[in-house]
Parts: sequence; C-alpha cells; structure tokens
Amino acid sequence: MATRKPAPPPELSEPATRVLRRFRLVFNTVKTHFQQVEKQAGIGGAQLWALSLIDAKPRIGTTELARSMDVHQSTASNLVRALAARGLVQASKDGADRRAVQLTLLPAGRAVLRKAPGPLSGVLPQALASLDADTLARLDTDLARLISVLDEGDARAAKVPLGQ
Repeated sequence: MATRKPAPPPELSEPATRVLRRFRLVFNTVKTHFQQVEKQAGIGGAQLWALSLIDAKPRIGTTELARSMDVHQSTASNLVRALAARGLVQASKDGADRRAVQLTLLPAGRAVLRKAPGPLSGVLPQALASLDADTLARLDTDLARLISVLDEGDARAAKVPLGQ
C-alpha cells in the first residue's frame, strides 16, 4: 500500500501575505513585551496585570479579578495562588462573607510593579482599549470569520491570557 504524500502548502496571495506579516508583527510585539516584563519584573505578563489590578482595587476579590482580566475563575485563582506564594499579595477571608477572598498588595508586590515595564495590562489590551468602537467592531467581525475558517479554535482558549 502506497503512502499518500501530503498536499503542498498553498501559495499565499499578496493580501494574505501582508495580513500574515501583520499577525506576526502583533504576536512578536506581544511576545517581546512579555519577555521584557519577565526580565525586568521577574514575573509573567498575566501575573503583572493581576498585580496591577490588585493595586488599583485594594481588597478586590478573585471573581472580580477574573472579570476584570476576562479570564476564567480558575485561571484567576491560579494567578493569585502564584502571587501569594511569592509573597506579592495577601489573600484573606476577613470580610462579612467568610467564603470570599479579599486581595491586598504587599510591599514586595509594589516593588515588582515599580520595576515593571508598562503597560501593566500588556501591550495588546492597551492597544485594543485605545481603538474606537467602529474599528473594534470590524476587527471582531473579521477575526470571527478567520476563526471560523480555522475551524480549530477551542473556545476555552479565549479565556487564557497570552502572558501566561
């Protein structure tokens, strides 16, 4: 029985090549920022974003942190656990609801924030926040179309931060 040779990759049109280069530029810009964060602050980009939100909203809960970062609750819990293990935040259950955790930035966490390169939320969230509503709507529609063509997208991946 003869083995089938896989089909050769398709030739990219000039517009497809330009878009591919733009995706590469976006991904590499994000990757470079995360590398700088890791080098200067000593923590990952998602951890830095979480730390900055805890600093901005003292006593924030894990649920609100997850919502603010648009990540799954378990992802936020894992980020908090890692930050607490490093002595950067304190998680306490001293409010009216003893089940809810309140997060507080510790001095070591503040020191990490001081030496971290900005933007603390990451370059991609910062860039998206600066775009107007019409541009975001077009991007949303066009990326949804691309994802449907990929037919490989795991919807859960949408809630995993790039800087993790």
